[in-house]
Amino acid sequence: MKRLRSLTDSLLIQFALVELALLTAFFLRFDFVLPTPMKWTLLWAVPAWALVKVPISRCFGLHLRLWRYFSTPDLRRLIASNTVGSMAAAFLVAVACPYSFPRSVIVLDFFLVMLFTAGAGTLVRLLTETRAADIDSKQTRTLIFGAGTAGLMLLRESRQNSSFGHHICGFVDDDQAKRGGIIHGIPVLGGGPDLAAIVRKHHIQEVLIAVPSARGAQMRRIVELCRAAGIGFRTMPAMSEIISSKGLGKQIRDVAVEDLLGRSAIQMDRAQMERKLENRVALVTGAAGSIGSELCRQIAACRPAALVAFDIAESALFHIECEIRKSNPDLVFHAEIGSAQNRQRLSEICATHRPHIVYHAAAYKHVPMMETHVFEAVENNVVGTFNIATVAREYGVEDLVMVSTDKAVHPTSVMGVTKRISELIVRSFEDPGSRHVSVRFGNVLGSNGSVIPIFKNQIAAGGPVTVTHPDMHRFFMTIPEAVQLVLQASAMGKGSEIFVLDMGAPVSIVDLARQLILLSGLKPDEDIAIEFTGTRPGEKLHEELNLVDEEVKLTHHPKIKVFAGTPVSRAWMIHRLTALGAACAARDLGALIEEMKQIVPDYTVSEDVLVRIAPLRTLGPAARTSEQRRVLWEQSLEHLRAALQPAFDAAETESLAAIRDSYH
Repeated sequence: MKRLRSLTDSLLIQFALVELALLTAFFLRFDFVLPTPMKWTLLWAVPAWALVKVPISRCFGLHLRLWRYFSTPDLRRLIASNTVGSMAAAFLVAVACPYSFPRSVIVLDFFLVMLFTAGAGTLVRLLTETRAADIDSKQTRTLIFGAGTAGLMLLRESRQNSSFGHHICGFVDDDQAKRGGIIHGIPVLGGGPDLAAIVRKHHIQEVLIAVPSARGAQMRRIVELCRAAGIGFRTMPAMSEIISSKGLGKQIRDVAVEDLLGRSAIQMDRAQMERKLENRVALVTGAAGSIGSELCRQIAACRPAALVAFDIAESALFHIECEIRKSNPDLVFHAEIGSAQNRQRLSEICATHRPHIVYHAAAYKHVPMMETHVFEAVENNVVGTFNIATVAREYGVEDLVMVSTDKAVHPTSVMGVTKRISELIVRSFEDPGSRHVSVRFGNVLGSNGSVIPIFKNQIAAGGPVTVTHPDMHRFFMTIPEAVQLVLQASAMGKGSEIFVLDMGAPVSIVDLARQLILLSGLKPDEDIAIEFTGTRPGEKLHEELNLVDEEVKLTHHPKIKVFAGTPVSRAWMIHRLTALGAACAARDLGALIEEMKQIVPDYTVSEDVLVRIAPLRTLGPAARTSEQRRVLWEQSLEHLRAALQPAFDAAETESLAAIRDSYH
């Protein structure tokens, strides 16, 4: 009823403006003394004008309720509407009017209706903004940093939205041409270097940063200027965030560490990912982790036939199950508990759900911890990947996508070398009709165990913030970016490739720590100390994204790099994994490291691991009799033979077939 009343009021006012313009045109034409014949003409014209001009005005979108937003584009639309309306009225006069009709009235009517409607739009907007200004005294006195398009959007929002909560006192902009000017009634008070003085002079309480394109150095400079002025600050999101939201005012947020990385978040081909996943069954291993859970969220949005979430952490898996079921009630979702080290459990899951695509995100990833838990790293990362690849092959999985890391390139850590071996396993197990790819990540912002949450906790505790080395640099990406890259890899991959996102320039960890301290409203080295603790076992100062012998392949996405390395024989890989597994089962650290170097020759063993190998080699034989060692090795080999025999037989059959074909 309220909407109908509003529509009726709008039509009545538009009708009144049209008829007022017509009457005024007639009276001006005849000097306010209307001849008797013209009275009949006017009586005919009144309904004719209403039938022609009001509907045309509505067709051009000139609704009264939108006049509160009246601006230059609306004026152009108003001119077009009145031009068409006057032409239609003139045509109606020529065809249907039974009386003499003065042509000058049509011309006068055109200009008068323009004047009346434009004036009405301006008046409505003026009243709207005046009403909003009446409550400015209760709002936060605010500066807008940036007098461009984004800044004007914020200004309009403040005037049209009574709940915006900010009284805009002025603009700050580094463009010299704008200094001292007035934009929509608001002065440009100065540039960035003048911010502190402007804040004091005008009693500013907050700065809204309206530079959505600002990244890296530019955003860091603005943040530093705000901090030096002793003023609180927030930022405006990019247009993509605004479009996906219900209102600009709700999108103003604190400056995040992502804003300081020096590049924009990279958007993937969403349609291609949806086509890949729609009506197919997807299995995610490590589904309860930071990457795995985000994979589940984004896969669920692509309308798969079913989603299977696999993880050994039952509490975290329960939480992601509750979240997905709530946000996607129509999705067929299965939460499955188990370990990637248990091949029988993997076989049960694949036999039950028959996945088309497997996203393998289950892994141990903490570098220093894996230096002291070498056997566990190999059993989980290497054996787990081998089990996934073997079971995927047995059950005809079409796509296998493994989450890897930039630490797999020229590895100096146990975690890095196990992920490099996993890349080789995935590549070696590809068959005709299947596509196996890997995705290398940089450091993922906000993931479990990443540096950002650690820094934030240290800042909250009053410091110090600990950085391992002043020259430490890392590539960074956000969790949504990382997951989109995984999904894009499954859509783009043709097989045996390694996908890497262009993450821009590596970021200095100490600079990142300083910026986080600044974002917390504190001063580095004054309020919060920064301490250097020395590199940890297995860490490198600089990470790399690809090996020298990896060939770069072109893709349709400018920000995705694809590398293809030397093919790996499955029979050779199984032979090496058999020896690796035997060393792992025997708990022979020296043999285990030697086997990993056989597979990845450029692996540099950390001193922390080397120190532990030497005493084990000298004390190990003395600790066991030869009979004990023989029994242990036989048990280990028997266990591994049973586990690896199916894959080994298949590889041997392929090799014999190749020799037979060559002979013939």
